[in-house]
Amino acid sequence: MKALLIGECRGGQVLDATWELFGYAAQACAEPLLFMVGTKEAVAGAGVRVLLADASKQGEYNPEAHKLLILEAIRRESPDQIVFMHSSYGWDLAPRVAAALGVAQSSEVIGIAEGGFELCACNAKMRRTVVPTTAKIVVTLQGGAFQGQKPAGSTEIQDLDVEASSRLEFLGYEEPEKKDVNLATAEIIVSAGRGVGKKDNVQIIEALAKALGGELGASRPVVDSGWVAQSHQVGTTGQTVAPKLYVACGISGAIQHLAGMRKSEFILAINKDKDAPIGEVADVLVVADLLQFVPALTAKLGR
Repeated sequence: MKALLIGECRGGQVLDATWELFGYAAQACAEPLLFMVGTKEAVAGAGVRVLLADASKQGEYNPEAHKLLILEAIRRESPDQIVFMHSSYGWDLAPRVAAALGVAQSSEVIGIAEGGFELCACNAKMRRTVVPTTAKIVVTLQGGAFQGQKPAGSTEIQDLDVEASSRLEFLGYEEPEKKDVNLATAEIIVSAGRGVGKKDNVQIIEALAKALGGELGASRPVVDSGWVAQSHQVGTTGQTVAPKLYVACGISGAIQHLAGMRKSEFILAINKDKDAPIGEVADVLVVADLLQFVPALTAKLGR
C-alpha cells in the first residue's frame, strides 16, 4: 500500500505536524511518499522521496492551485491513500481532492482499526470505526493522535508543477494577538474542564493552581462557555504545553486536548469517571468529586 502524505510548510519551514503523517504511515504499514509546496532547502533533510512544488510560484497556500498539484501527484503515483493533517490546510483541501476523485473521505482519524479507521464520536466520549467503501481513500489525521516520526533515509526530490489559473492569491500570514498568559513556559498547569460544572467553580481550580505556584489552564468547552479566557486554552485550538506537572480537573480527555498536553512530564487527572479517556495518559488518576477533592488538596498544600 502506498500513502501520499500531504506535508505543510509555513514561512519556509516544514511544520512539525508533517512528521505525524509518517507515524501514521508506519502504523498503517504503508510506503510513504511526501508531497510538499515549499522550497528545496526546507525539505533537504526529509529522509524520503518528495514531490516538491515551488512555493514562490504556487504560494504556500492556495487551495485551487494546490488541489491541482495534488491531483497531478496522484496521477503520477497512484497512491492508495492521500493523507492530510486535520489542520486548516487539510480540512480545506481534503474534501476538494476527495470530491475531484469521487472517493470516500475519513476525517479526524485517531487510530487504525481492522479494515478501517477509528474516529471520535459523542464529543469524544466514544469512538467509532468506519470502513471506506472505495479502493482509494482521503484521510485527515487528528493532531497528536499519531507520534511524530521523521524518516532517517536519503532524500530524493522530484519537481512537480502544473499550469493553473486561480482566483486566489496568497498574501501572507496574520499573526495572532499576544496572549495574556504564556502557558508554553509554565512548569505547573492546573486546568479546568467541563466537569467543574459552572463558572463560579473555576475559582476552586484557580486556587489549586496558585497553591502549587502554577498557571490556570482550561479545556475548549470551558473557554467556549465563557468561563475562562481563550488565552488559557490547552489543546490543538489553544496552546501546546509540556510542563513538569499537569493537573487535569474534570477533563474527560478529548483527543484535541490530549494533543496539547500529553508531553507533560507528569500528569495528574481528577475525574469522577474511572473510564474517562484522560486516564489513558495520566500517571495518576484520582477518581473523586473534584468539588470535594480539589479544595481539600488546596487546603493541605496551604498548611
